[in-house]
Formats: sequence, structure tokens, C-alpha cells
Amino acid sequence: MSGEEHDLPQSPASDAAGAPPAPTLVVDDDRAFCATLAAALRRRGYPVVIAHGFDEALTEAAAWQPARAVVDLRMPGRGGLELVGALCSAYPNLRVVVLTGYGSIATAVEAIKLGAVHYLTKPADVAEILAAFSREEPTLDVEPAEAPMSLGAVEWEHLQQVLADCQGNISEAARRLGMHRRTLQRKLARRR
Repeated sequence: MSGEEHDLPQSPASDAAGAPPAPTLVVDDDRAFCATLAAALRRRGYPVVIAHGFDEALTEAAAWQPARAVVDLRMPGRGGLELVGALCSAYPNLRVVVLTGYGSIATAVEAIKLGAVHYLTKPADVAEILAAFSREEPTLDVEPAEAPMSLGAVEWEHLQQVLADCQGNISEAARRLGMHRRTLQRKLARRR
């Protein structure tokens, strides 16, 4: 982790006592998404801590004691639901919002049972995420995206997920996907 990911904003928002607010933990295996969301939150005066997986998120939470967390549902290894349960169990006052591109009623219900205050489907803007933290009662609003992902985008997301689960090993990912290694390489090369 670089120190840049833990920098406080130039003029942080203050809590009622005038102290800077506790950080917001952003957990997503998509590094570009994390950086974009963190920058948007920082512009609004929220300090941000970034993590890209289960273990890293627990380490950062222990170090920084965040007040809020945005957790992606699908991550390699131990997923977002397991992380929500661990975070809410360890930090009962933590406000957790689950953010996912793969929304379903079943995972929304499970996230709320585990302690999340809200469940949003991507794309969600910063205003929606901040509003979700303010909810007094957990909400199960699961709406399909306005424009469903194209078949090519769904395939690309699945390929990336399997590749991440295989720690970047193309041969193993191709085996799991039931395709030839070169076919997988061609599909990956087309989207770069």
C-alpha cells in the first residue's frame, strides 16, 4: 500500500466535536474503481483507506478504525459477504454499504443479515453511497441496472474474475473455463 492511499484531504470535514472524521474504508479488487471512489470521497472531505481483499481490509480496519466501509461483493478468495460479517462482528458501530455489479435479492438479504446498512448495485455515484450510510434502517432496494451489461461485458467480467481467482495464471484459468489457453489469451488481448 502506498502512503498516498491514506492521505487525509486538504480540509477534512469535521465531526460534531471539531475533529476530523474517522476514515472510510473502500474495499474492491478493482484498483481503478477504488482510486476513483477514494478521490471522489476525499473531494467531499472524507479521509479514505483502500484495501483490495479480505485480509488487507481487516488489517486496514484494525489500523485505522473506520466509521464507514464500502465493500464490493465479488472479490477473489474470501468474498464481500464474508468480509461484511467479519467487519460488522469486529466493529459493531461500523456502517457498511455493499456495492456490487451482480445484485440479487438473496445476496442483499444476506448482506443486511450480516450487518450491512445498505446494498447498492453498480453504477452508484458518491452521493448515493453517502446517502446509504445515513440510513437508519437497513434497506433491501435491489434494482437492476438501467442498461444491463452486454454479453461481451459479462464475459469479460467473468474472465477477469476467474483469472484473478487463479492469481493471473492463464493456463489454470483456461483449464477452469474449459477453453484452450490461446483462446483465453486472444479474448484477453482483444479488450486491452
